[in-house]
Amino acid sequence: MDIDKLSTSEILNLINKEDSTISFAVQKAMPEIEKVVELAVTALKNSNRIIYIGAGTSGRLGILDASEIPPTFSAPRKWFTGVIAGGNEAVFRSIESAEDISDDAITDLNTIDIKKGDVLIGIASSSTTPYVIAGLKYGKQISCHTVFLICNPNPVESTNYDVIISVDLGPEIITGSTRMKAGTATKLILNMISTTTMINMGKVYGNLMVDLQVVNEKLRDRGTRIIEELTDLNYQDAGKALIDSEGSVKTALIMVNKSCSKIEAEKLINKFEGNLRQVIGDISI
Repeated sequence: MDIDKLSTSEILNLINKEDSTISFAVQKAMPEIEKVVELAVTALKNSNRIIYIGAGTSGRLGILDASEIPPTFSAPRKWFTGVIAGGNEAVFRSIESAEDISDDAITDLNTIDIKKGDVLIGIASSSTTPYVIAGLKYGKQISCHTVFLICNPNPVESTNYDVIISVDLGPEIITGSTRMKAGTATKLILNMISTTTMINMGKVYGNLMVDLQVVNEKLRDRGTRIIEELTDLNYQDAGKALIDSEGSVKTALIMVNKSCSKIEAEKLINKFEGNLRQVIGDISI
């Protein structure tokens, strides 16, 4: 209550102290987060997708996580989609009233062609956002798997969700400023859901991003070094292998490991649903 009387150093240390409690609160929700990952993997394998829906900070965090999956894991853009109250403009400019327009949620979800079997993750720190609640209710009606991610001990209502991830963070440093602890907790949870889902979809080998998109020099260098690390090739030859695979690290690794052509490597990738370890086995990293 006296934060405005504190020195700059004291304010910073107080914020940092509160932030240090977030991971412990998230840990308590791990069983529910695991259920969501299981739903997400099943959905993707059945040609469905994961959709985040939120307003304000919550919506922006969903869009951020969804937008980072394709370049990191070479995943199809349709796998993860973010929907925010107020549309694209709300990503860059606060449109606070948008969260109260329940009907917009249904319109926005239909615009992106939501369908039965999709996993719809509603993000609302307070658990009361009308836009998010309406979206989840609609998702339930059309047989989506629904998840409610909140930063309160209990939701206002709990009948429309398959899974509720409830993270009790206590009060924010600035009352009601959910861009702080709640925003950080949300970012952590979305990262865990999407990253673990991608790992289970065979998008990594060890802790290496073997499915990254080689779209710039930094990623070309990273891809080359991954090939170098997992084969007997030197950096120059690893780079040539990456070129021969047309920029696919995973394909290049199979071509080198199996001494096969690009077409044969791609057939193996399809046969084992993209799981590199099932193709080349264990290699010491």
